[in-house]
Formats: sequence, C-alpha cells, structure tokens
Amino acid sequence: MKTFDTQSQQVIELAQFCSDKGWLPATSGNLSVLVDKDPLQVAITRSGADKQRLKREDILLINEKMEVLGDSPFRPSAETRVHIELYRKYGCGSILHVHTVFNNLIGELYGEQGGVQVKGHELLKALGHWEEAAEIFIPIVPNWADLDKLGQSVAEHAIHDVPAVLVRAHGIYAWGDTPDAARRHLEAVEFICEYLYRLRLVRG
Repeated sequence: MKTFDTQSQQVIELAQFCSDKGWLPATSGNLSVLVDKDPLQVAITRSGADKQRLKREDILLINEKMEVLGDSPFRPSAETRVHIELYRKYGCGSILHVHTVFNNLIGELYGEQGGVQVKGHELLKALGHWEEAAEIFIPIVPNWADLDKLGQSVAEHAIHDVPAVLVRAHGIYAWGDTPDAARRHLEAVEFICEYLYRLRLVRG
C-alpha cells in the first residue's frame, strides 16, 4: 500500500542513487514519487535540500495545486510545476530531475534542432524499444525562467514512448510508472547522452 511514509523512503533511496552517481551537485535537482492519483498527491524533495544527505523532513507531501499538506516549515522545489504537469499528462509513478555535464552538452549540441535522434543503441531496450534498429527522438526544450512555462513546455514536448525530456543548459526530466522504472529510464538516457557526446568527439 502506498503511503506518504513509504513513498518518502523511495524518494530518499532515489536521491542516494543519483547522488552516488554525482548527478545532484550543489543541492540541484528534484525527485518525486506518486502517493495518490485521485486526488493527486506527491512526495517531493523540498527546495534547497542537500540530496546527498536527504532526511525524512526534506520530503514534502503536496497536492495538485503545489500546496504542502501537513505541517512543515519548508516549501517544495521551485520546479514542482514540471512534476505536476507530467503527472497530469502521464499518471506516472515517479519523476527524476538531475543536472549532469553530459545531458547539458547534448542539450547544447542539439538544442536548436529541438531534440536528438538516437538509433540502434542497445540501451533503447531499457526505454521499452526492443524492435530491430529501434529509433527514438529525445525532446530538448528551452530553459524558461518562468517555471509555469517550463512545466507546460516539458509536458507539451514529452513523447509517450520516450520517458525523458532535456532542458537546455539545465538538466533532464525522466519518469516511469514506478520509481524503479524512472531510475532505469534516467540511467539509460544518461548513458546515451555520454555515448552521443563521446561519439561526436571521436568522429570529429
């Protein structure tokens, strides 16, 4: 049974995984796990929390209006709007947002094209694409300072069978039906971003 306590622990475990990878530098990023679909309730990291040393009080329960439910002196992440828009669109179980060098490099290299094409790579299977010579398009959106606009842009450009969107000069949002699926999708896309960048260097 999903409860705020169980889902908060999931957020903490996801944060530890991402922190161990070096994907949450300088208190950046935000992570969330669905608690209830109707009405929408989400366990999400608070603003300014150090994800490398996340504590139970650093996780907030919020509703669809981004209001904190229960007693807490903290406020949710500034980018909570993006999470809410993705939950509305996909009814997913978890959303992970991290900042890495490689997803930023790919965002810059392919940002003017609105996304990056990936074809025939083995790790596309981790995103659910098992067909021969599978091909996907990972969207890249501008880093809008208006966070309502950013949330709308990420949700608008998200593709139903590609569980990730890159935000130029910012980071990546990845999601899945479960926390494990979101983690798998994030790890796969991060690997692909590094691969694409290194391949470009080799090819000149």
